[in-house]
Amino acid sequence: MNRPEHLAPPEIFYNKDEAEKYAQNSRMIDIQSTMSERCIELLMLPKDSNCLVLDIGCGSGISGGVLSEQGHFWVGLDISESMLDVALDREVEGDVMLNDMGQGFSFRAGTFDGAISVSALQWLCNVDKKGHEPFKRLLTFFKALYASLQKGARAALQFYPETPEQVEMITAAAMRSGFGGGLVVDYPNSTKAKKHFLCLYAGFTSAPPQMPKALNGEPETAEVAGRQRERKKGPRRPVKNLDWILQKKERQRLQGKDVRPDSKYTGRKREGKLCKF
Repeated sequence: MNRPEHLAPPEIFYNKDEAEKYAQNSRMIDIQSTMSERCIELLMLPKDSNCLVLDIGCGSGISGGVLSEQGHFWVGLDISESMLDVALDREVEGDVMLNDMGQGFSFRAGTFDGAISVSALQWLCNVDKKGHEPFKRLLTFFKALYASLQKGARAALQFYPETPEQVEMITAAAMRSGFGGGLVVDYPNSTKAKKHFLCLYAGFTSAPPQMPKALNGEPETAEVAGRQRERKKGPRRPVKNLDWILQKKERQRLQGKDVRPDSKYTGRKREGKLCKF
């Protein structure tokens, strides 16, 4: 099976049809949500705090939805306009921006409490256009990321390396940009469940941070295969009923966003169609 980055540049590969899959395919949603939860766990954010997180390669907003469910605020970047259109149709709570991460981004220094990325970093290892140099684009990305994070903040970037040389190149670019940290590989002995996470920290205020531990052995459920997610202990996610929808719309109005007016159809189930939230 060909890797997506071998077929076309990301802004072309993630066209309208591909973007719709991420909004409607329950298996894809399940995989993305599981990896997003793991990235947030690796950030080690302070408990009971509402943090501002940068979501790099946010796509259709699945990872952002996980951040919102955990009480965090977020800003999402993606190179695919089609994916961002889907995110806006889903009325995500974060702010989304069209951006090529290989060209960097300009946020005020120290804006974010953390950063996550799911299945995006490996795209920077490709030469999609004349003049693209992977290591230079990686340096540009990591320098912009380092500047945007608060001192001591972490980044958890899940990616699919094609070769060990790609891992070395990505890690070297991150370290040269000022980051500390390293690679965490979950389920290293599993063919399907194995996942690479680049866990970084932007300096430290006291003692050097400890690296998070990788998950070992075989997962009890095929969560990364998307067939069944292991339910976490704790409070259940809120039911997305009429009250939940009205509260979400009110929060978006307070944030100054354009929100569709309430009507008798608000929160009503659409028969024969997939409901998008």
